[in-house]
Amino acid sequence: MDEHEHRQIPRDSLFLMADLRVDGLDGEHRIKVRNLSAGGMMGEGPVRVVRGSVVEVNIRNLGWVEGSVAWVQESRFGVAFHTDIDPKLAREPVKPGEDVAPRYLSNHKEPLASGLTVRKI
Repeated sequence: MDEHEHRQIPRDSLFLMADLRVDGLDGEHRIKVRNLSAGGMMGEGPVRVVRGSVVEVNIRNLGWVEGSVAWVQESRFGVAFHTDIDPKLAREPVKPGEDVAPRYLSNHKEPLASGLTVRKI
């Protein structure tokens, strides 16, 4: 497919937060997902990516999805997924039993001050 054929693929405009891992960079970076289709997405955030970088995006209800950066324009970038996804799943409510705690609490293993502990609701 050429560039013009890709623009005809149906995509959902939405606003989701996701984590991004970039090959060659340490850590995870919080980004906004602006639109999503079976074959890719547009993300926005302060992380510096370059065209061709291999990335993984943790999308709600889908988990980690691998892709490559297709384009970059200022703080926005496009990702072409290596395998198609079902973008409708990202719009569904969080699956029962999934951890919905804020990120800063979800990896907390130690008791909090005053003997409090993190409890999943």
